[in-house]
Amino acid sequence: MASSMAAAAAAACATATALSPSTATVQRPYAQGRLVFPAAPSRSHSLRLRAAGRRSPRATKNFLFPAASSQVVVAALADPLKVMISGAPASGKGTQCELIKTKFGLVHISAGDLLRAEIAAGSENGKQAKEFMEKGQLVPDEIVVNMVKERLLQPDAQENGWLLDGYPRSYSQAMALETLEIRPDIFILLDVPDELLVERVVGRRLDPVTGKIYHLKYSPPENEEIASRLTHRFDDTEEKVKLRLQTYYQNIESLLSTYEDIIVKVQGDRTVGDVFAEIEKLLGSSLDKKTEMVSSA
Repeated sequence: MASSMAAAAAAACATATALSPSTATVQRPYAQGRLVFPAAPSRSHSLRLRAAGRRSPRATKNFLFPAASSQVVVAALADPLKVMISGAPASGKGTQCELIKTKFGLVHISAGDLLRAEIAAGSENGKQAKEFMEKGQLVPDEIVVNMVKERLLQPDAQENGWLLDGYPRSYSQAMALETLEIRPDIFILLDVPDELLVERVVGRRLDPVTGKIYHLKYSPPENEEIASRLTHRFDDTEEKVKLRLQTYYQNIESLLSTYEDIIVKVQGDRTVGDVFAEIEKLLGSSLDKKTEMVSSA
């Protein structure tokens, strides 16, 4: 294990050395609709992580955007807030990212969105990535790391801080970012029981006309006309979801040694408001610490 990690670290260092800054700006496409799921008490998978503090008493249940989010937190810091967030499929990560972005004014960066945008723009990174994808191969780490690095170097991310969504996913990716001195102030991990994740995914349906996402149990279509045209993704089956979860947990376990001092688990099986209240408290605490450091400097 130690030798494989050392080899991965060495490869990451070589990758990072070859990367060069770019001034190209990639616009992140807007996300489609998000689903809001109710809380659930059961649990089935547990990672060796410390839990976050008690949830904020300001939490408001059963709504998508808490009232507190109407005011954006602006911190004039020499070193703005930097956040990584991860969560399994259907953990509610997309919804929480929107809330964090709205509240704290961070630049939301998703590796998947960057990859699609670079390909659409025909950039050098995009052309290289497209070649691998057309062959049915995974895009190499060095290409994705380069895309992420270039986006993080853009003025808006440097000035306002960033929210890196679902990346890194492997030890080699994490080490490449570490070599580039790209490290968050906090790594938020949304934890949801496997049974609930499977239920959320299997019940999802897409309206091909509007792009809206429904759930047969938690967010059913408004009428029969919409219901008749809903589609079900071929990989949104219990078997496929469990395989995706297995891969996800393996990836997360590989990151623990890199981010163990800043990773915080947040229970994601509560209402959207309760989950965000806890995240808001965590990020607010991180901001306070950074402000104190600036004031004492």
